[in-house]
Amino acid sequence: MKQINIFTENIFDGWNVDEKEVIDNTKKLLEFYLGELEDQSCLKDKDYSSITLDIVFCDSKKTQEYNRDYRGKDYPADIITFAIFADDENSFIFDGDVNLGEIVIALDKVIEGVNRDISHSQNKEQELYFLISHGLMHLLGFDHQEEEEYNFVIGEQRKALESIEYDKI
Repeated sequence: MKQINIFTENIFDGWNVDEKEVIDNTKKLLEFYLGELEDQSCLKDKDYSSITLDIVFCDSKKTQEYNRDYRGKDYPADIITFAIFADDENSFIFDGDVNLGEIVIALDKVIEGVNRDISHSQNKEQELYFLISHGLMHLLGFDHQEEEEYNFVIGEQRKALESIEYDKI
């Protein structure tokens, strides 16, 4: 198995996320995806020894700022994914390391969605891992512009979440 480096930062005061648990479970999700989908991902036929990605936990004001500044969309989002490797045709592998990019999650939106019963999940932890698994799919180059692609992404997420026992969505 390739080395996986995940770095987290929590700049949201309203939820003290267990970052070690997030890192451990995110590694398991990524390992699942690599085992199932590497040959269909942006890593297909790439020679690398390690993967790096970042996860930032913030509030919806920050995701609105990122959306406005980097995507030309002025609204808050529960998740934004900056797929550095998958989205850049000039991406490169440096010293055997693939920097997949960054997942940014607005924890206040996660909490709000669960509290208002408009999320995919029964509790905020399940919703958090749903979003992380979704962000990983984007970092690996999977999109969902068409219904068939959406069904594929959600289906793979369900399998990945089941593999870490967060499949109650």
